[in-house]
Amino acid sequence: MIRIAAVATMAACLATSATSEQICSGFGPQTPRDISDLRGRNTQIFPAAPASTEMNLCNIHTHTNAEHKGPGFSVYAGDGDHGGWKCNETESLTAEELEDPTHGHGAFHGVKPGDTIEVHWVHTSCQVEPGPGLGSCLSESCANPVLRVEAQVFLVVNDDDAADFMDYAYRGTMRNGLHQPRALPAGTGTPVVFPGSTTGTKYTQATCSPLQVTWSVRPQCQKVNYRSLLKWVADGNVFEEDHSHGVRQIVTALQLLAPIQ
Repeated sequence: MIRIAAVATMAACLATSATSEQICSGFGPQTPRDISDLRGRNTQIFPAAPASTEMNLCNIHTHTNAEHKGPGFSVYAGDGDHGGWKCNETESLTAEELEDPTHGHGAFHGVKPGDTIEVHWVHTSCQVEPGPGLGSCLSESCANPVLRVEAQVFLVVNDDDAADFMDYAYRGTMRNGLHQPRALPAGTGTPVVFPGSTTGTKYTQATCSPLQVTWSVRPQCQKVNYRSLLKWVADGNVFEEDHSHGVRQIVTALQLLAPIQ
């Protein structure tokens, strides 16, 4: 009995050690997260980014399934790079909304009608041109930019009456000398704003992102016309995006999350 108890104690210690090793330390607050949960114990702070209208748009990209969890996108889609969260209305779409006019051969890979996508409009304090990847958000003379991401979760549907993604695209628009999207989504709730990091599949709770980002995530889904995503690719967007990316699983460790005010 003593030996069994000792083995059990050792196993418990190893499990505790393994768990602690799975959480990176010394990093600022991480993203993505459940935006309905305001809790967080990460005390590292950095100045909040200004409004997106006072910054340069540097990149637009999408993730298939939402990286964040929120009131309008709380249907669990699984773990791993292709998990994440789906819009709550997913199971109530009509056959017409789910019909794929490309029969699986759409130019925007990794997305079809019925899918949830999370779109990120990345803004930077650097004086740069919009372009491919997050590398376009910094430069040799601006290696430590202030970053802001405006995020909207969409439910992709085959419906010309749904939102037109081209209304939110970058078409060379300049306002007050700054690169800007044509517009940002409205009517999907007051954005939840919080400090965090960059996302993407290479980061986990064990491998944290060092970059500091002010996030602004809208809490409700919006339906978007699938054909308009195809047009974004066909028109040759400057971000060279022709596919939707995988997701970073939500961060749940409170020591990696900042409290939401």
